[in-house]
Amino acid sequence: MAFPAGFGWGAATSAYQVEGGWDADGKGPCVWDTFTHQGGERVFKNQTGDVACGSYTLWEEDLKCIKQLGLTHYRFSLSWSRLLPDGTTGFINQKGIDYYNKIIDDLLANGVRPIVTLYHFDLPQALEDQGGWLSEAIIESFDKYARFCFSTFGDRVKQWITINEPNIFAVMAYEFGVFPPGVSNVGTKAYQAAHNLIKAHARSWHSYDSLFRKEQKGMVSLSIFAGWAEPADPYSASDQEAVKRAMAFQLDFFAKPIFIDGDYPEVVKSQVALMSKKQGYSSSRLPEFTEEEKRMIKGTADFFAVQYYTTRLVKNQENRKGELGLLQDVEVEVFPDPSWISLNWVCVVPWGIRKLLKYIKDMYNNPVIYITENGFPQGDPTSFDDTQRWEYFRQTFQELFKAAPVKRSRCSLPWTWGMSSRPPLPCRSTAASPLYCFVSQGQLLLLTSKKEPRRRQWQLIPVFLPGESQGRRSLVGCRLWGRTESDTTEAT
Repeated sequence: MAFPAGFGWGAATSAYQVEGGWDADGKGPCVWDTFTHQGGERVFKNQTGDVACGSYTLWEEDLKCIKQLGLTHYRFSLSWSRLLPDGTTGFINQKGIDYYNKIIDDLLANGVRPIVTLYHFDLPQALEDQGGWLSEAIIESFDKYARFCFSTFGDRVKQWITINEPNIFAVMAYEFGVFPPGVSNVGTKAYQAAHNLIKAHARSWHSYDSLFRKEQKGMVSLSIFAGWAEPADPYSASDQEAVKRAMAFQLDFFAKPIFIDGDYPEVVKSQVALMSKKQGYSSSRLPEFTEEEKRMIKGTADFFAVQYYTTRLVKNQENRKGELGLLQDVEVEVFPDPSWISLNWVCVVPWGIRKLLKYIKDMYNNPVIYITENGFPQGDPTSFDDTQRWEYFRQTFQELFKAAPVKRSRCSLPWTWGMSSRPPLPCRSTAASPLYCFVSQGQLLLLTSKKEPRRRQWQLIPVFLPGESQGRRSLVGCRLWGRTESDTTEAT
């Protein structure tokens, strides 16, 4: 399998899921600390991220894993409350700065490029107490936090993600209530939070652009979750229209304002307005951007960061009763094909990523695309036979490169989500996507393609163009390299 020049490999993690040290060295509580410490049915087996993978004290071990995998990039998130315990620059935690400085410096010293996420769902509890993402005050708070991070780490970090999966966060936290703050407000608060998330991202992009870009020469974007939507009946006009609505509410809701014109898709505005009128609201439940806000939001991304895992079939489902809810606003039924191989919520649909990338290419004027998350989950307990997931990756990459429209797109950097086994964020789920698994006494084991992990250990070995310097490496291929006690084998 041949990979284009400039292609890179990365792994991605988030602070709450891997760091542990939830109250160590001056860190303030975040909303996930509060949420998980309350226990109950909302948290699977009363698990918390208090210890997680222990990366706060075991970073050197993480670095060994990164080097063993031959990664070119590593994406991680900053814990807002580890740096600023109350969410403001009124008190700055130097121990937190030291921790992230070491990560960044160690990565660069080993030829690995850091890509840093400012916010991965872990708002400082002090800011949640002031209204969190439902309050417009969060926009200024986030911008000040972003400027602090750009100023502190931007001399070495050249790619930033402001907010991870704002579409997932808004729905899970404020529609379904399964992410903190854990209060469901069906059909209303998710839109309100999304509105503030978009404005917070845009404000921080402008801060980087005006205050830091000239000197630091970096790039800023946000990462959007996007599954592909396929019509349940490809010959049904109503199902085809349902797919358009599904993609508009899922992906374009955030991408269109930021990449095109500063405003929501017309079908989103019309659908929510129509349903709101049916439900007796005097105005649409979807907030509106002012003309000034539209100008502020438009064009606030330097690359398109997308996170793909799976695909769903979509069928038109008219909301005749005028029921309240986001799915009811979209008027769709979403479900997997029963023939698809699946584990937890991820169905193996490799062609979905090809169709998604073509959609982004055509809709958003062929932007530079970074696949900032992708992967296949592990169940509980974790199996040491990782054949199924490597097969998922193989099929995904085959689809990624086989279509001419995709080959002409500017796609780079597939990231597998989760370098080591960790508490999954969906609180009633056990699924995670680790490359390594904890076995005992803090030992890490590379998950493998065979059932004898101690005898055969596979890893991705990047292949670079010959004669290139360390500073300008172009990944053109990748091998799976395995060694047993009795033989050496190689597979391309």
